[in-house]
Amino acid sequence: MKALVESFPEQLKKAKEIADKAIISPSKNIQNIIITGLGGSGIGGTIVNELINDTCKVPILINKDYFLPGFADENTLLIVSSYSGNTEETLQVMSEAIARKTQIVCVTSGGKVLELAKQHQYEFIEIPGGNPPRSCIGYSLVQLIKILVQKGFAPSQLMHDVNACIELLENKKTDIKSEAELIAKKLVNQITVIYSLGTCEGVSVRFRQQINENSKALCWHHVFPEMNHNELVGWTEENKHLTVVTFHTTYDYYRTKKRYYVCKPIFEKYAKEVIEIEAKGKSKLEQFFYLINIGDWISCYIADIKGIDPVEVNVIDHLKKELSKF
Repeated sequence: MKALVESFPEQLKKAKEIADKAIISPSKNIQNIIITGLGGSGIGGTIVNELINDTCKVPILINKDYFLPGFADENTLLIVSSYSGNTEETLQVMSEAIARKTQIVCVTSGGKVLELAKQHQYEFIEIPGGNPPRSCIGYSLVQLIKILVQKGFAPSQLMHDVNACIELLENKKTDIKSEAELIAKKLVNQITVIYSLGTCEGVSVRFRQQINENSKALCWHHVFPEMNHNELVGWTEENKHLTVVTFHTTYDYYRTKKRYYVCKPIFEKYAKEVIEIEAKGKSKLEQFFYLINIGDWISCYIADIKGIDPVEVNVIDHLKKELSKF
């Protein structure tokens, strides 16, 4: 896993090459967009939604279930994201979408999703397979951007920003790894509480997933300002097994930042520590990828310290085996 995280800038280069070669046609009469996928395949949808939700002229829904929403029809653009191409929930959604004649585009490395795309002559972008889906977010996210740009729902500048992301991560690699290692030492044997300030909740979700899968630990995340209306009230008892990690970008809204700085002393009073991670880079995409990369490194370093294998997901394999019996 560390080797895969180390090669993340190279993955982005290959992802950009794949995207540049992909032929995706403009869509017609699209009234809404659904991006369906789960886990390491689905997080790209969450993140790309945050990148374009302030400019996209149609509603976007991120679907992480077995079912297609009732409004989906021939005027819906459904982007199917499944790294393996065999995700049970995603395949059921895709089958339902075929019956409803939605406009479908797929991002996958193979499996049944690719078979169905070819069978029904849907547009697709094929990405390299063979690795844990969570390690291939660069491949999937860049293709989602490509599709949305070509379909006319995202600014073309996003594809140009990918090159800046590669340069940033290469130039900051030593600093990222150093900061991640220091933070990992503080999070071992702690319950990590992850907060972001509105603009990058997807990054928080990604970090939570990486702590779960790579570090084999429980944690939780929430987002400002929503947490001010519920979770904040729960900060009433000292618990030194909690460490708060907060993600910050230059795109955070000033009122949301004021909320955070009012709440920070409360977290410091009851938790062991508050660790702030500041994004680097100019564009929102650069800052997101910077935070994703440092979070990935943190999760791997925690696994190192605990002496565990960050790659194995035996309990998920067990779940899939049991489900196959029904």
